[in-house]
Amino acid sequence: MSEEIVYIRGDATAPCAEGARVIAHVCNDIGGWGRGFVSALSKRWPEPEAARYEAIDTALGRLAGQVIELGASVHMPRIGCGLAGGEWPLVEPLVAGRLAGRGIPVTVYDPGEGA
Repeated sequence: MSEEIVYIRGDATAPCAEGARVIAHVCNDIGGWGRGFVSALSKRWPEPEAARYEAIDTALGRLAGQVIELGASVHMPRIGCGLAGGEWPLVEPLVAGRLAGRGIPVTVYDPGEGA
């Protein structure tokens, strides 16, 4: 198993991978829906806007089982680190442990042009 996370510049709403793909995102609990990456998600899929997620670690743990079942890869921005105010050095180990550490391919997208 690899705990490697691939980082690229691009749009996480248009994952650059073959096969089943899951876009992972979290919504903060401070009501900051409407700016940042979540706006791009809302333009493509309005349904998640009403949902609020538990702690990132718990959400990633639950996601992992479903992703493994689907045989999918995971694509995301630096979740929890935009308007929510989280710090990537604290979130990255959660992503590595819950997803990449279980053999799930993970790509993190930073804003900007394609890879």
